[in-house]
Amino acid sequence: MKPNTNADPKASVAIKKSSRVPGVIVTQTVERVPLGKTTPDFTRKPLAVTVQEGKKALLKAMVSGDPAPTVTWGRSKGDTDDPKKYVSRHDERTREHILEVINATIEEADTYKCTVSNEYGNAVCTVILKVLQAGLKKNQSDNGNAPDFRAMLKKTVVVTRKKQLPPKKEGEIDPKLWELLLSAPKKDYERICLDFGVTDFRWMLKRLNQMKKEREEEQAKVVEQVDNVKQIEVKPNGRAEFSLDMTLTDPNSSINLYKDGTFVPYDDDENSKHSLKKTGTKYVFSIKDPQPEDAGFYQVDVEDANILSTDFQVPAVEFTAKIKNAKVVEGQDAVFQCVLSTPLHRISWSKDDSSLEHGGRHEITVSEDKLIHTLTIKGCEIADKGTYHAIAGIMSSSASLDVEADPNRRKGTGGDDDLSKLQKEKADLDAAKRLQAEKDAADAVAKSALGDGGDGGGDGAGDGSDGGKGDGDGKDGNLLGDGGDSNKKDDGDDKRKKRNGPLVPDTVTDRGVQFVSGLSDTLANVGERAELSCKLSSEASKGCWYKDGKPLKDGDGVTIIKDGACHRLIIDCCKKDDAAVYRFEAEGRKSEATLQIQDPPRIDADALGEFTNPVIVRAGENAEWKLPFSGGSPMTVQWYKEDDELLPGLNVKIDTSETESKLRLSKCQRKDSGEVKIKIKNESGTTEAISKLIVLDKPTPPQGPADIVESAVTSVEFKWKPPKDSGGCPVTNYIIERQQVGRNKWSNLGEIPGSNPSYRDSDVDPGRRYCYRIRAKNAEGISDYLQTEDIAAGVLRYPGSPAAPKVVSAFKDCINLSWCSPSDTGGTKIIGYNLEKNKKGTNYWSLVNQNGPITDTKYAVKDVFEGAAYEFRVSAINLSGAGDPSIPCDTVIARDPMKPPGKVRDLKLTSSNYTTFSLAWSKPKEVQGVEDEAQGYYVEIRPIENLEWTRCNAIPITLTSYTVLGLKAMATYWVRVIATNYGGDGEPQGFDNYIIAMPPPVKPKFKDRNMKTFVVVKAGNTVRLNINFEASPIPDITWLKDNTPLLKHVTITNSDKGSQLLIPTSERSDSGIYCITVKNIVGQESVNIEIRVTDDPKPPGPVELDQKIPGTVTLSWTPSPDEKRDDRLHYMVSKRDSFKRTWRTVADNLFNNTFTVVNILPGWEYNFRVFAKNDMGLSPPSEAPVFGTKKEKETFRVNILEPKPLNFESAPSFTVPLKMRTSPEGYECHMSCAVKGDPAPRVTWYRNNMSLNTNTNYHITNVCGVCSLLILRVGNRDNGEYKVVIENKLGAAESSMILNIKESGVQDID
Repeated sequence: MKPNTNADPKASVAIKKSSRVPGVIVTQTVERVPLGKTTPDFTRKPLAVTVQEGKKALLKAMVSGDPAPTVTWGRSKGDTDDPKKYVSRHDERTREHILEVINATIEEADTYKCTVSNEYGNAVCTVILKVLQAGLKKNQSDNGNAPDFRAMLKKTVVVTRKKQLPPKKEGEIDPKLWELLLSAPKKDYERICLDFGVTDFRWMLKRLNQMKKEREEEQAKVVEQVDNVKQIEVKPNGRAEFSLDMTLTDPNSSINLYKDGTFVPYDDDENSKHSLKKTGTKYVFSIKDPQPEDAGFYQVDVEDANILSTDFQVPAVEFTAKIKNAKVVEGQDAVFQCVLSTPLHRISWSKDDSSLEHGGRHEITVSEDKLIHTLTIKGCEIADKGTYHAIAGIMSSSASLDVEADPNRRKGTGGDDDLSKLQKEKADLDAAKRLQAEKDAADAVAKSALGDGGDGGGDGAGDGSDGGKGDGDGKDGNLLGDGGDSNKKDDGDDKRKKRNGPLVPDTVTDRGVQFVSGLSDTLANVGERAELSCKLSSEASKGCWYKDGKPLKDGDGVTIIKDGACHRLIIDCCKKDDAAVYRFEAEGRKSEATLQIQDPPRIDADALGEFTNPVIVRAGENAEWKLPFSGGSPMTVQWYKEDDELLPGLNVKIDTSETESKLRLSKCQRKDSGEVKIKIKNESGTTEAISKLIVLDKPTPPQGPADIVESAVTSVEFKWKPPKDSGGCPVTNYIIERQQVGRNKWSNLGEIPGSNPSYRDSDVDPGRRYCYRIRAKNAEGISDYLQTEDIAAGVLRYPGSPAAPKVVSAFKDCINLSWCSPSDTGGTKIIGYNLEKNKKGTNYWSLVNQNGPITDTKYAVKDVFEGAAYEFRVSAINLSGAGDPSIPCDTVIARDPMKPPGKVRDLKLTSSNYTTFSLAWSKPKEVQGVEDEAQGYYVEIRPIENLEWTRCNAIPITLTSYTVLGLKAMATYWVRVIATNYGGDGEPQGFDNYIIAMPPPVKPKFKDRNMKTFVVVKAGNTVRLNINFEASPIPDITWLKDNTPLLKHVTITNSDKGSQLLIPTSERSDSGIYCITVKNIVGQESVNIEIRVTDDPKPPGPVELDQKIPGTVTLSWTPSPDEKRDDRLHYMVSKRDSFKRTWRTVADNLFNNTFTVVNILPGWEYNFRVFAKNDMGLSPPSEAPVFGTKKEKETFRVNILEPKPLNFESAPSFTVPLKMRTSPEGYECHMSCAVKGDPAPRVTWYRNNMSLNTNTNYHITNVCGVCSLLILRVGNRDNGEYKVVIENKLGAAESSMILNIKESGVQDID
């Protein structure tokens, strides 16, 4: 047999797929979806709707899929099959699937499910419909006076307020968190803190302990003990509950419940919204049917002391996927998993009515996105069977777990398992004892054997005696294996000592009978049946029953039954005397239980049946109810009318005794009809009985306005609505009266049956106007009248225009049309239609139906010519005549249908930019009889994040090229082209990949080659930098100042071609290196611009002159105040002599405050100026005092002296040494010193001990002993130690300094 290689692609599977719409579950039901087909999905899921009661609710969804999917609607608490309540339809124009809830009521408020399916899969999502209750009930009315007894109804509650918690302050812990921690056990601290966003609460413990002490001191005044506090949570029964164990100091203390600081009334009735159930010292507060509006911060106070605080949160969450039933084999793991619509940190898990916590065999996990919650039950046992619940907010999901017994596992009860464990532990203990005994002397062997046997017997007897009230713990002492082990060991010792026979005879201690299951406490009502049962380990054992220590026998008001190992005590009709402690004893084992007898209120069945019958009275009469009851005293009896408590008053009388209660309502009115309820309660329970009051009265007037059905020449027909209230009995007739307008007389036209609220008056005169009165009549009387508006008879009223006809189909010899009736019939019925045609190119409209009006809303026009184009219009006809024609339909050509064209060919993208792209293609091929010629083309686009295609041209284009406009820059689109003709649209042809709305990719580059990299701005002026670049796609532009983000006052304006930096008012702090980075998917480019914000420099201080060496003068001055704020500030020195009288610059770029001027001639006067200089220019000068040396004229004398040898030689030395300095990077640096020596010393410059005299990068001069070194452009490479060495034959000297370069970070742009 060959394998099947052609598998069916539609094989049934269930493959989960992701949807683009959050909250939607898509399931693929086939292994492979054929090419061109898709599974169904939502393009727009239904949105939650909130409407007022009585209004219309619309749930809308948009779906996709190929083939077109079907849409069905459902709801959680019912179905949507009732056509009077639900209408499901599809709007072709908007492409929406709509579920219409016609008249929304509270019962329709539910979670609705929308299912979309086709042959390849299905998609499911849910939506919530909320209905707000609208004021009064239907049987209530605002008209008339309310009966007197209603003034006595208990409708108001005095609302008291509790002191509000202080509001949460920024940066502090929410006060609600402190209140919750004060009431919660320590194990819940982490969970509560996590809900408030606090991840580490250890620092809070010290303050929390102090607050707890203060709270306990406050609570000690009103309560003796508070224990076992449980926070609020929603239970599987649908109630939200929180509880605590509390012992009151004064039993009469008031217990108050607050929600968000507002007092909440409650009672002990579980049917009430808020109730309190007290069992002993346990208090359970519950909220019935919790809703989102019940969320809040709840507090329980005893008197004025706060006892408990809990926060009830109702998140807006739904189960996207609910937990499912599970079936496992004993010992396997069971997994329940659900998916939420909204992330939650945790949800509640429970089995039956017991909450489950993480730990032990229960593992609760949550996914990272907080949507998937999982409960794992490890190593399932038979006892794990049951119903498990997942509760999120107020929503719940339930599933059952079925555990099958594993036949491979060791058979036996749980007691046998415990027995085997105890036996193993005992065996291990005895083995250790025997190992120790072997180390002793030979005589210790016998002692060890005796000890082992004794241990086995002693343990068994001891454990067995603990049976007490439980289920017979004595079974744990069955250590049969111990005796065997002891005997085996003894045998070994006997062989070693060569003795025959055991030292101790083989004996086994009998544990006796044990309890498999003991008695349990039982609660029963008076008159009901009660049963106590237990089960022994032996069927042969007999036992004895005791009541309060006294033996019981069968027949002492009880029935004793022995069924094998089961023993039962049955009390058929419990009495109060039967409440006692019952004990069962068998062979020294005993088990006890307490039987409690309650006496709740009881109502006789016959009396209850009579009470539930409705009480029917006429308006103004009295209504009475009487109900006998029995039960334990004291009794509390309350009467209610429509859930409002009735109190004795003028029209309400209540008589209550120990066995009976009566209610009398006087002078009943129709408004008093409704439900009457009696509630009887005592400490044992509560019972209720419900009756109904029906007050008969005349009906209310018929409801208007009256609608005119027909207004013809000889008749008038109108209709109305039945009365809102029929008076409690059916309307039998309507009484009709007529008045001719202009007259005072009303004529009685008679009565008509009440089943048809309409009337046709055939006795009218043409042209006259009439007014009618309608009264409703029942068995109790006649209602007030409803008066119609004036109705004209015999006035010609023509019908309105129908909608334009639709072309159903067209052939060369026949065109089929259809249309809809007009909404305005003109007051009379439509008797037919006239259809007209117009041949395209003419102005003549000819009647098609020459043989009379068309009675149907469709027609086949056969009087056409092949190839001709026609328009059609239709007009309605009533009894008055034909109305206005409709607008013409679309032009239709009489020809046989064509075949749709094929796919276009050679589709390509010719150009694109950020908002448009252009397409070009070739015509599709024609295939005779399969694909006809294309007459036009549609271009469709779809953003990648959407599922719906959008047509760019509403009318087909005939050209084979198109430019799509209005695109979003950098958006991603799918594009396709569809050929069309009047036979339909062909198959779409698209690109294999999506198209991005952008020009061709270009790596960012700056277009301005002469871009300034250094900008100087005067403080206070505007800084504006325009950077032009070229890049595609649109790049991301980043500006940084000194590698940090820009400040807020700096404005950046970006475009696709450039970026502008604007500082409206600059400050010195805005100086720095500004870096712009332009980056896109192709690459990135950056450029640095230095902006220096400065001001006009201030002049230096006073200038002083000093002449240390003849022919030179040294200038020194006080620094300019701007020197500390401007690292580029330097000085310039100019000189003017008495000979030339012009100013000449002798030094520039001085970064120190001294300078030596050389070539000073004696006898000349010199003026000096010192300027401060920066990027903005020169400061005002600081002038030095006039400097000059006078040349004294002496008498010329010639004194011939004897020549003496003179020696002027001296060792070299520095008159002015080098000084340490710091220079900005990229600027000139000037270093100088003054030397002397004879003969003139040789000067050598060094940098880091390397000679610079031959290095052309440095300009070195030596003028009259002033040695200078100039670096034209200082860089980081020039950092280091500079040294000048002077030498002559008499010696050498040196001077050094350190040059530091300040980095400016300026980067050049090529």
